[in-house]
Amino acid sequence: MRDKSGILLYILPVLVLVLFVLSYVVFIARPSADAPTGTCYLVDDAPEIVEVESDEFGFPLGEYRVEQGVVGSRQTLSHILENLGKTRQEIHQIAESMQQVFDPRRVRRGNHYYTYFADDTIPAPTYFIYEISDLDYVILDFSDSLRVERGQKEVSVKKKKASGVIRTSLWNTMMEHGLHPDLVIHMARVLAWSVDFYRIESGDRFKVLYSEQYVGDRSIGVSRVDAVHFIHRGREIEAYRFLSDTINGYFDGDGNNMRKTFLRAPLEVGRITSRYSHSRLHPIHGDRRPHYGTDYAAPHGTPILAVGDGVITRTSYTRGNGNYVRIRHNAVYETQYLHMSRFATGIKPGVRVSQGDVIGYVGSTGMATGPHVCFRFWKNGQQVDHLRLDFPSGDPLPEAYMNEFFVQRDLYRDKLSTILNDDVASVTL
Repeated sequence: MRDKSGILLYILPVLVLVLFVLSYVVFIARPSADAPTGTCYLVDDAPEIVEVESDEFGFPLGEYRVEQGVVGSRQTLSHILENLGKTRQEIHQIAESMQQVFDPRRVRRGNHYYTYFADDTIPAPTYFIYEISDLDYVILDFSDSLRVERGQKEVSVKKKKASGVIRTSLWNTMMEHGLHPDLVIHMARVLAWSVDFYRIESGDRFKVLYSEQYVGDRSIGVSRVDAVHFIHRGREIEAYRFLSDTINGYFDGDGNNMRKTFLRAPLEVGRITSRYSHSRLHPIHGDRRPHYGTDYAAPHGTPILAVGDGVITRTSYTRGNGNYVRIRHNAVYETQYLHMSRFATGIKPGVRVSQGDVIGYVGSTGMATGPHVCFRFWKNGQQVDHLRLDFPSGDPLPEAYMNEFFVQRDLYRDKLSTILNDDVASVTL
């Protein structure tokens, strides 16, 4: 009896476990009749049925049932099409046809796709659309024989104006009031030679005229800035866009080029964490020593820009500097960029670069406590504080264009004068 009881005590837990597994397979894990079969993969978001109010792809409203999906992690186009009932042979044919307009291997996680069904009783899709970007898309037409086309959404441009009083930074001020991030970047590029965005003061003000692009009611970014009036540390700065023949640039109220020989910083966004100094407490060694550069902190991978035209003289690595690039701009000026995570493609000694070209990416290689770029500036062989230098402007507007420019400038000034210099507000003109 004892032996039989012992055996039962051993067998019963095993039987319970087997029954649990069978119950799970039969009642929980079993796919429904409508569930697709095929390759297993991780999907972030299953497609959902959406009411399309304004079709960005040109389809008549109300004629199709539309499902919207998001490309999931490790998901490919093959996975998506397989879930739509396409066979491997059909998927291979689709991939071959797509190669002419878009490489299907470049389908990216997080991008949207849309499936159009002409008849609710027929599960096969009539059209499939993958969004490459905010503007571009690929459409697969299954209505007859397979047809693959690349399209672009219809874009409208709205002229806008905005103004603001800066409390912390230009970026924070605009983001707090819902302005598009592109506006910050465009303004920074226009004023890069005139405004020290790393020394913005509370109370600095701006007015700006710009163009913003829309697909339907959705903004897809700022296309350009036309005019800016900026009060920075008590100094008034004007910048007006002028386009004529081969001229396309920004000039101040007198027709002087806003572009100068060098950018004020090698990053479009970031913050100064350490300045040029003859005696700085070293963050690693703990003693005081000279720091003949300016440190700009920014997220890892932020593009680093050449501050001026020149030739790469060195791309190397040292224990202290990490990955760095050195550029000779002319017989007087040289610059150096330290602690890069990596160099940009094609950056090597002997390569000529232009102002604003990406030469590398922010990192923390070498002796660095965090991601940043240490920017060093030489004048006549001596390291100097570039923030104290006043660089000459580029070529002024030719005399032959001055009258035309002044007419355009006055039109912009009149529009800017109508903007209230209040807290940030964006108004369509």
